[in-house]
Amino acid sequence: MAIAKAERLMNLALCLLGARRPLSKRELRDSIEAYVEAARPQTGGAGSDDSFNRMFERDKDDLRELGLVIETVENLDGEVGYLARRDSNRLPPITLDAEEAAALGLAAKVWQQARLAGAASGALQKLRAAGLPEDVDPYEAHGALEPRIPVHETAFEPLMLACRDRRPVVFEYRKASAARPEPRHVEPWALECWRGHWYLAGFDRDRGAERVFRLSRITGRVRSRGTGFTAPVPDVVTVRETVASWAGEITDRSALIRLRSGSGYPLRAKAISVRELGDGWDELEIPYGHGLDAWLVEFGPDVVVLEPAELRADVVDRLRAVAKG
Repeated sequence: MAIAKAERLMNLALCLLGARRPLSKRELRDSIEAYVEAARPQTGGAGSDDSFNRMFERDKDDLRELGLVIETVENLDGEVGYLARRDSNRLPPITLDAEEAAALGLAAKVWQQARLAGAASGALQKLRAAGLPEDVDPYEAHGALEPRIPVHETAFEPLMLACRDRRPVVFEYRKASAARPEPRHVEPWALECWRGHWYLAGFDRDRGAERVFRLSRITGRVRSRGTGFTAPVPDVVTVRETVASWAGEITDRSALIRLRSGSGYPLRAKAISVRELGDGWDELEIPYGHGLDAWLVEFGPDVVVLEPAELRADVVDRLRAVAKG
């Protein structure tokens, strides 16, 4: 349905832009296949001029909303015609300096997926045709930089499209502390890459609150569920800040743990202090932020939380949940 409408709008725009004189509704109706079908008599012999008129008025309003300047002109016979003059719908020349061109080139090199790489390459070709100086090579201005944003998760593409089209989705999601995945009904807002991993921010309908999901923990297929969002979309979606906070990157206190010698190197890298206890154990003071309990659980029997008491209780609860399956 969306593709058919987009094709119809494109055909109408091309007719209006290519015409040397204003075209009447009748001429447009006879020139565009979708309008011919809409105007064709339905079963029972009733005419369909009303259907065509409604479709045409909606399409005309949609094109104007997209920025196409459509003039309404009345000829000597009093018949109304429509015209989109090229000089009224021509964009100004695009001017890019070397730094701006280099930034676009780097952006085009970021994506490694075939579909996205083709779109990025096509965009650069259009910029070149629109006036990007021939002596500026956006790919070579900063050739030493080789950015990469890997996308291995199969959920990325359907979620990217769902964010663009504002379509709610449902998927199976396995939390770090859970033994099996659970269904999530989400209104997707934005995708962002943070430290090599992709995250989705959106409104979790089941929990009635904003949530952030790591794509690598989505199992199975992402499916669309209905249309329209029930919660407002924030003007700014702070995915990185939220993930950093949940990962314990934003902290205002510390925790004391026992860590088995020769293990837990990521914890040792973040440690504020380390003290040898003997008998194969060390004592570490580490930053304590949201999500630390889930991270400590991943180290299993190699970690024992000493304080604070609430962190110890959270870790014990998570371990019991995993043990129960």
